[in-house]
Amino acid sequence: MKLNKREWMALAAGLLFGTAAAFYTYQRYSPGGSSERGDLLDLMPADSSAILFADLGELRSAPFLMELYTWAPPPQADEDYTKFLNETGFDYERDLDRLAMAFQKTDQDSTFFAVAEGRFDQQKISALARKSGTTERPGGREIFEVPESGGTKKITFVFLSNDRIALTDRPNLGQILSAKKPSDEIAEWRARFERLAGSPIFAVIRQEAAAGEALSSQAPGGLRSPQLSAMLDQLEWITIVGKPENDGLRVVAEGESTSEETTRRLADLLNGILSLAQAGLNDAKTRQQLNPALREAYLALLKGADVSKLDRGDTKSVRLAFEISRISKTLRCWFRERRSCQARRYGSCQERRSYLAGVSYRLDARR
Repeated sequence: MKLNKREWMALAAGLLFGTAAAFYTYQRYSPGGSSERGDLLDLMPADSSAILFADLGELRSAPFLMELYTWAPPPQADEDYTKFLNETGFDYERDLDRLAMAFQKTDQDSTFFAVAEGRFDQQKISALARKSGTTERPGGREIFEVPESGGTKKITFVFLSNDRIALTDRPNLGQILSAKKPSDEIAEWRARFERLAGSPIFAVIRQEAAAGEALSSQAPGGLRSPQLSAMLDQLEWITIVGKPENDGLRVVAEGESTSEETTRRLADLLNGILSLAQAGLNDAKTRQQLNPALREAYLALLKGADVSKLDRGDTKSVRLAFEISRISKTLRCWFRERRSCQARRYGSCQERRSYLAGVSYRLDARR
């Protein structure tokens, strides 16, 4: 039986909601779980384009995310993953506690390296890997290599301890773990990790990741802004951070640049986009087409958003913050509408498309 990427990247599945969660705080690492978090982040390659971190143990107990999980449509059962779960006993929703994941962008492709902490049955997972792939023992440590179903890459993983696994689709996992990291690059990553201490989920992106281009390719058609994408690509660093607070969620994204002019223009652009989005929601046509409760929820989100500038010495930053604590109706409506869209192709789904089209028109007019 060949293992597909989902089976060995199930460790990363907890990050699916990461794009919806971000929070910023300036506390230093507290004595408790900080050493475990620091250990995981120290294993990330210094040449990474982006690094993600999630403390899933903390996130599982957050009231906001527990409620979000009840709103979301249940995931469809996957036959391969069900077999994997039955043979290994590993269920990421229950057994995965922490995950650090690094991505490296190349000319034609991107690769990942991840370290996960949790409860693993090493004997069962090893037995399944031996059936499906090959093993080697450089330096006495058993490294497993399994084929990726439907592709030419292979997934390599190793048990670092009973509760920690490292895995990658790059070649030479052993060399990645033992590689000496340049001190200047380590210092740059650590400086940003320390700013994010106390946040259970965050992403740190370096300039080489071309975040603006990625945003433009993934954003819904009506919300794409080439001007914003080009501006984001001028930033040296981007952080997206999140932390549940009581029954809500606070979201903060920050972009850093050595150019004060870049951050000034980005702040002006973000404020303009927020204003245009509010104007679009107050448009008479939008009022007729969009569900009133959904419209009020969107307005609450936009009115609570804040754009500010920071001076960090060597770099200047622009920060966009907003809170989801009072707009849970937005998510309820979104999931309800998504289920409706899956059942029928028209009707309420047209409301969102009409609003996005209006925002797109206004952004084009502004440019």
